[in-house]
Amino acid sequence: QVQLVESGGGLVQPGGSLRLSCAASGSIFSINVMGWHRQAPGKQRELVAVISSGGSTNYADSVKGRFTISRDNAKNTLYLQMDSLKPEDTAVYYCNVRWYQGNRKFDYWGQGTQVTVSS
Repeated sequence: QVQLVESGGGLVQPGGSLRLSCAASGSIFSINVMGWHRQAPGKQRELVAVISSGGSTNYADSVKGRFTISRDNAKNTLYLQMDSLKPEDTAVYYCNVRWYQGNRKFDYWGQGTQVTVSS
């Protein structure tokens, strides 16, 4: 069983910063992709950023240059450093890990952490 637990969300003023963490536990295949997604009220869940176990990253255009995704494979922890936050970044942020073994896909999600950007 895989468990993902997010932390670090909260209320921040526009232009401020937050750092999200996601602690992963359980039987996780060493070759995987971890990512952050978010869902704002009334909107679909969207990709924010992903990082492979080898360190390759990809970002949504809306967060490029402001957010930085990183991971500590030894600690099985994923991070998202969010700078220059905007009100439109307000959402519930979810941690995700996925991998393939043969034809089978494994896909796990955390419970989410609320990020609110408001003055």
